[in-house]
Amino acid sequence: MKESILIVEDEDKIARLLEIELECEGYRVAKASNGIDALEKFREGGWDLLLLDVMLPGMSGFELLRRVRQTDTGIPVILLTAKGSVEDKVAGLDQGANDYVTKPFQIEELLARIRAALRLRPVAVIDSPVIPAEDAGCLHATNLMVNESTREVVRSDTSIELTPREFDLLVYLLKNKRQVLNRDQIVQAVWGYDYFGDTNVVDVYIRYIRKKIDSGFEPELIHTVRGVGYVLKDQA
Repeated sequence: MKESILIVEDEDKIARLLEIELECEGYRVAKASNGIDALEKFREGGWDLLLLDVMLPGMSGFELLRRVRQTDTGIPVILLTAKGSVEDKVAGLDQGANDYVTKPFQIEELLARIRAALRLRPVAVIDSPVIPAEDAGCLHATNLMVNESTREVVRSDTSIELTPREFDLLVYLLKNKRQVLNRDQIVQAVWGYDYFGDTNVVDVYIRYIRKKIDSGFEPELIHTVRGVGYVLKDQA
């Protein structure tokens, strides 16, 4: 079955170009030219990926993304942005976007990012057996607990809210605890093999999750290995 992509873009020429290219690649495509119409189409369901312009009439791309993530944390979202600063890119990723492409872009690069995002999207399990709570795939490190099924994060009985990207990064660190991971390894695992951005985004997100899971707690779990990368350690 062909994957369905919703293009949210207010520039007609760009939207039409994307529609043609994606249809040639075998995707089912629909378009929305403003945030309000896009939200209505999204709520109709059936989408495998959103291609989302940041600057939109009616409702900004960031606001649309925020509303999408309130009800769906799994659908891949790729931002199309004319803003090239690290702060703007990080802001989009922190709102829950999976990736971003800065205008003007090469269509081959965008198609590669779409393929990567679709490969990494969560796969729904139909008629799966009920898993007891104690066997629900919890990850632990000292007094930190992460439940992959419910996406709950708790440290010392304190519930912690993480963005989707922060959660994925923490899970990767937990699954590889006591192993020193370099930035390239982290980018490939968390952002995808076709991610073309700077690896310094790893440093930004490590700083984010440190503030949430290490600040105010003992012992410190995430450690920097200078010149190499990062490691999550259990309490000795």
